[in-house]
Amino acid sequence: MLDPTSERDLFDQENMEEISQLASLEMSGDVVVKTNSSTFVLEKPSYPDSVYVTAANIFQGIRIQRSPDKVIINYGSEPLQPSSSRSEDESFQRLSYELAFSTLKYQDILESILIDSYIFSSTTIASELNSLIIVMLYDFQDRKFQPRVLSENEETIPEVQEVENLLNGFKTKLAAALARCRIKHDALSIYHILPETVRKQEQRASTLPLYAWINTSKISLEEVYNNLRRKGYSKVKSITSVNEKVYAVDQHCFNVLIFPAHLKTDLLNIDLIKDYKLIFQDKSRSLAVHSVKALINIDDDVLMVNTGSWYTVAHMSILTSGHTSKIFVCGIQPEEKDFDARKLFTRMGCQNIEILHETFLSIESKDHRLQNVKVILLLPRCSSLGVSNPVEFILNEHEDKSLLQDLSQGGLPKDKLETLAQQQFEQLTHAMKFTKVQAIVYCTCSVSKEENEDVVEKALEYQSSGVKMQPYRLSPPVLPLCSLKEIELSMDRFFRLEPSDMNNGCFLSILTRERDPSETVSVKDVLARAAAKGLLEGVEIGKTLKRDKKRKKSKALPPRAPHHGDPLRDHLAVDGNDTSNVQMKISELLHRESKISTSTKMSAPAKTVSQAGTSSQVRKPSKPLSTPLVRNFTRPVERPMNFVRARPEGKVIPLKPIEIVLPPVIFPLSPQGPRVQMPATHFYYRFIGSKVGVPRYLTSSTSRRKEKVKESTPSSHVRHPRPWL
Repeated sequence: MLDPTSERDLFDQENMEEISQLASLEMSGDVVVKTNSSTFVLEKPSYPDSVYVTAANIFQGIRIQRSPDKVIINYGSEPLQPSSSRSEDESFQRLSYELAFSTLKYQDILESILIDSYIFSSTTIASELNSLIIVMLYDFQDRKFQPRVLSENEETIPEVQEVENLLNGFKTKLAAALARCRIKHDALSIYHILPETVRKQEQRASTLPLYAWINTSKISLEEVYNNLRRKGYSKVKSITSVNEKVYAVDQHCFNVLIFPAHLKTDLLNIDLIKDYKLIFQDKSRSLAVHSVKALINIDDDVLMVNTGSWYTVAHMSILTSGHTSKIFVCGIQPEEKDFDARKLFTRMGCQNIEILHETFLSIESKDHRLQNVKVILLLPRCSSLGVSNPVEFILNEHEDKSLLQDLSQGGLPKDKLETLAQQQFEQLTHAMKFTKVQAIVYCTCSVSKEENEDVVEKALEYQSSGVKMQPYRLSPPVLPLCSLKEIELSMDRFFRLEPSDMNNGCFLSILTRERDPSETVSVKDVLARAAAKGLLEGVEIGKTLKRDKKRKKSKALPPRAPHHGDPLRDHLAVDGNDTSNVQMKISELLHRESKISTSTKMSAPAKTVSQAGTSSQVRKPSKPLSTPLVRNFTRPVERPMNFVRARPEGKVIPLKPIEIVLPPVIFPLSPQGPRVQMPATHFYYRFIGSKVGVPRYLTSSTSRRKEKVKESTPSSHVRHPRPWL
């Protein structure tokens, strides 16, 4: 190794600062601003002393442990005493974890810089401060080795001041060591020394939009749009420009808005955020609760497992605020967390949440409190391998912070993935034991097959050896598929979002319980439900359907493929399926009736003419029939009809069509053309037997219980057996 004194002869301090700035420029992610005369970098705000101390303690707990023969720096065993004034503040914790995680990603490089600069051999410092040294070194080079600027009333900590003075004294040597490290790895910056997966993760995190859902219990969607418009925000279809104040509505969730990442600071200061009317949260959690919403009825309860963030529970509550549903959430054990959770739910306007202090695996499947739960939302702890910003996600969703050590290196080892997958499998199989539950929504933020498809498929296979309950099956997504790529990713009935510049990765699976064959519904009930839903609009299903069924030919229609969807549609597939099938059967029946009538009708030379070489066109009635079609068709007979006698209940009186010749009709062919006299036109009238003594044919011609059909060919008076078809 070269002597640092000779290195200092080659580079003066100014050159070393320039090298260090170039080496750390891409790593820091600062914004570069160019003017006509110069280029400068917008500096990040300086961290207070208390953040350094907290970050050093976090790093001490998640740092990469080395074997004794490979230890480079001894970090001691005693943590530093943090400042008690702000240690519990959410923003303070976030800053501390972000600083510790960034240091963890560059641990090897920073340790090499410290050793190469001879800082430990030149000074005597306690090993307990080594965590603080490496954390402050990361921030020091991130500031381009510029001094920290603090406010006058900022609290100072003696240990932080001691380390800061030490680093300032070795600034030149540290910058030289940083430059040599970059040259050794043949990298444009030390950022390029990181694993490729980590680099891609950082790139996505820098451009990932902000997702926020609207709390409709406190404000309407339109009010939010108007509020944002007054503050200068424009609504667009998609987020394409990152330099403007714009937002878009998410395609999967109607109450979720998307903002460019650079607007976060501005948005945090508006009243919509402060008043819990707009809540920032990862999109995957919104996809999960919207899937549950699509599966429940107005009075079904929901059980939420491993919800992580309380915002997820609140979102589920808001979506069901107009229902009589209850939202059960389990696993909130400490009393202080229970109090904080209830306080937050009250502020957000949630009123239907029930907190269970037991863990999910300890809750009995026949718990009397959960007898009306029809859907379980399972959000198991996962590796978060599909998340671009692990620190923010883990803090927001209260995930295991020990995962940060592996995520800083780009992934988890196989043994840890297997441990997580086993825990997820146990929770999913336990959810299948709840007898009243009809659906399970399983959602992770991982892209690992071991945590997603393998867990679900293994659980589905395992249930075959269970107790006497209808098994679960894999159901297609209930969310809209908004692109061809989403459709391709969902071909196997799993909903997936791959990590990208627009969203984190997400996996979602829906398991629904199969129908119990013993709970079959009668045809009468199915048709009644169909009529209530409007599926048989315009068609009356009564006794005539039973009569029609007996008149079917012996040749049966080809069987239809079974449908595994809604029970109503399952029955309709057998007994009619939908309105079009019913109409088709009626038309087929009437066609057979017409052939029978034609062969038995009385011959009349004046009225029976060969149909060869002629064509007839039927004019549709100007108004739809008010009388249902099924109850109107009759077979003409040749016996005189008694119009006075009332129709017996439950029977149809057969009527005989008659022919009436009306006077010629004159109408112009064109606005300017001559008026042409048309020959006499024949009309057919069909009558329905009256229940009173007045003949129905003496009533007004506009009666809504008759049809008028006109033959378009005057030269051939062909009587159709059923002129109303």
